[in-house]
Amino acid sequence: MPELRRIPVNGVELNVALAGSGPAVLLLHGFPHTWELWTDVMADLAARHRVIAPDLRGFGASGRAASGYDAGTLAEDAAELLAALGISSAAVVGIDAGTPPAFLLALRRPGLVRRLVVMEAVLGGLPGAEDFLADGPPWWFGFHSAQPGLAETVLEGHEAAYVDWFLHAGTLGEGVRPAVRDAFVRAYTGRQALSSSFSYYRALPESAVQIERAVATARLTVPTMALGARPVGTALERQLRPVTDDLTGRVIEDCGHIIPLHRPHALLTLLRPFLAGEDARAA
Repeated sequence: MPELRRIPVNGVELNVALAGSGPAVLLLHGFPHTWELWTDVMADLAARHRVIAPDLRGFGASGRAASGYDAGTLAEDAAELLAALGISSAAVVGIDAGTPPAFLLALRRPGLVRRLVVMEAVLGGLPGAEDFLADGPPWWFGFHSAQPGLAETVLEGHEAAYVDWFLHAGTLGEGVRPAVRDAFVRAYTGRQALSSSFSYYRALPESAVQIERAVATARLTVPTMALGARPVGTALERQLRPVTDDLTGRVIEDCGHIIPLHRPHALLTLLRPFLAGEDARAA
């Protein structure tokens, strides 16, 4: 089991899972997940790396905040977390809601981010995902962000059924282990927990502006891997291709959105050699 610590950064206290030693790897989860999204890959990664898996601000056991759910602030949370742990260089892996802050962190701080892996997301502010978004964003984006307080009111008392829908859809109907499922349900139960997580969606327009402005003045220079599954596929790779100097794109077949829990071995098969390149550069 990883060590759990509470670490104050950027005006909020983050709940952080830590394991292993070696070159650092920072793992940023999505919705509706916590750091436990990574439980099936952490032990393998920890054999070679210092693995750092926080709950994002407002998610899981991390502190709630009235603001700061935009990608830029979440990226700064990650930078301050690494600084608090005395880490000057890390690979960063983000999925879903963790992808925009991972991207901005690597774009703004290439000296801090040695390698970048982003999965199963599209980046507001970048073209290239028009085919994926032809019918509009996924329905829950609008539901979570439309009228503040509405989604919380509708879902309070029904959180387990709502989280279960995402977990089954994100694993092509297979679901996840009961212990992990229960941890996610607990993390998203209650009006305050729901409101904090939905604040990420309500900040998406601000995050898109941040990304658009960032790529207008800088390119992503760190080695980057874009991983897709179902439903995102190659959309994220297409977005990153014009703004990235060193990009590898991969799609994991027969895999749902929640890659680390649905196909952890396939994910590790791709991560190990990519992160080994990081080790060679650091030697």
